[in-house]
Amino acid sequence: MDIKKILYWVTTGLLTAVMCFSVYNYFFNHTAIAGFFEHFNYPTYIIYPLAVAKILGLIAIWGNFSKWLKEWAYAGFFFNTLLAFFAHYMTDGAGYEMSGMAVIFVLVSYFLSKEARA
Repeated sequence: MDIKKILYWVTTGLLTAVMCFSVYNYFFNHTAIAGFFEHFNYPTYIIYPLAVAKILGLIAIWGNFSKWLKEWAYAGFFFNTLLAFFAHYMTDGAGYEMSGMAVIFVLVSYFLSKEARA
């Protein structure tokens, strides 16, 4: 197996793990997540739709249904993780490491996906 394919599958798996962890917390630890969203001055009503969007994005990436859909899923994950990184970094500086790693996972998975799943 090619090193690029291995790196693609590892980073896509890690991205999936990060997104599943956040979806789990959005649904089952809602009060704590709502507190974080309020701390970042984000509206709390977007928690559940964001969790559903993350699930649908993972389905689009793993399902490989269409290139257009997968491009939009990667774009959504990129903007979500980038905004999470800056929200953590600018408010209190805690927790930005995980979102920074998620940005890297999204970018590596995206740029290697064309070769690995051709």
